[in-house]
Amino acid sequence: MTRRKTLSDLGVQNLKPKAARYIFPDPELGGHYVRVMPTGSKSFVALARDPNGKQVWATIGATDLYDIEKARELAREAIKRIKAGFPPFEQKEKPDTFKDVADDWLRRHVQQKGLRSEAEVTRLLNAHVLPLWKDRLFHTIRRSDVTALLDEVEDDHGARQADYVLAIVRGIMNWYAARHDDYHPPIARGMRRTDPKSRKRARILDDKEISAVWSLAEKNGTFGAIIRLALLTAQRREKIGAMKWDDIAADGVWNIPSEARQKGVGGALQLPEAARKIVAGQNRIGENPYVFPGRGNGHFQGWSPCKRVFDEKLLTGLREDMAERGDYPDLAKLEPWVIHDLRRTARSLMSRAGVRSDIAERVMGHVIPGVEGVYDRHSYFEEKKDALNRLAALIETIVNPPAANVTPLRAAL
Repeated sequence: MTRRKTLSDLGVQNLKPKAARYIFPDPELGGHYVRVMPTGSKSFVALARDPNGKQVWATIGATDLYDIEKARELAREAIKRIKAGFPPFEQKEKPDTFKDVADDWLRRHVQQKGLRSEAEVTRLLNAHVLPLWKDRLFHTIRRSDVTALLDEVEDDHGARQADYVLAIVRGIMNWYAARHDDYHPPIARGMRRTDPKSRKRARILDDKEISAVWSLAEKNGTFGAIIRLALLTAQRREKIGAMKWDDIAADGVWNIPSEARQKGVGGALQLPEAARKIVAGQNRIGENPYVFPGRGNGHFQGWSPCKRVFDEKLLTGLREDMAERGDYPDLAKLEPWVIHDLRRTARSLMSRAGVRSDIAERVMGHVIPGVEGVYDRHSYFEEKKDALNRLAALIETIVNPPAANVTPLRAAL
């Protein structure tokens, strides 16, 4: 029987099955064959010997996947690799699961950049995302999957929690997309569950509220001292709560430490006399280095329970005052406020006290925009000192008004 001198796609198609499996050699490429099974299925295969003389078979793929020219191309590469002692085909990496990508993102992005949110990001991933997607192939996660995840988080934990989870998932997917040519994140505009603009707070305390809060704070130990310092310095509650004795010089200058990737702080601030008295009134506890000590050698952390008790006392005072005046104490209400509102209140009071806007912003540690913020490296120490003294003087007139304008505390509420 005369062998064919070539093998075409039609020739491959016309090969007939037999009772036993057989191979048909490709006349144009030694080591390349068509394997025909009794069932009629056919596949391209290659055969070569490795450097040790051992025969190695490599299956190229079914004949309906490749035409004869593509099969020869793949066979040549497989034969070359076998003869060189390598596997017939370059080993493809195992597809990434969502957990694989998330772990890599945490290590290469979150930890490497020292993000302060690492603990919270990890908690949200473990609580909401990994239980559902841990073993999912990353490329298979679709927009509908993200929507379903956010729906579940919103139903169980609220819209803001869902937005936090969305921010993490978006961050992971965008990071992955920046490292791979063929990946496009499924996140789309409009997936947020809340409107950031609607969450933006504008609450400041008016003079009556400042007077009432200050008066109650004077009787409420550590938490009350922090409340008053928040008004007198316009600093964030975390910085006040973590104030160390070593951060305060003998002349009353508070050198506020700034950690990596942290929002700006006021730097070196000369505390006004009222603030210095509050600090001096705190007791040192053993070896604890903090002005407002917490458990062990830590600093104060009891924000929520202390604030809740403080608000209850404020409301109780309001009701008692209304009852004394013959009003209806059951109708007494206290507009919700958070400790950060004191910072906003202090900033507004500085403007009221005639402090220049740029100086007030520097007291608060805000970044000064534009060229001025880049090139002006003056410390503004004296200007910030004057600003805090003006702020303290204005607060003093609010909480202890001149005799002719005295308003009873309870009436103020």
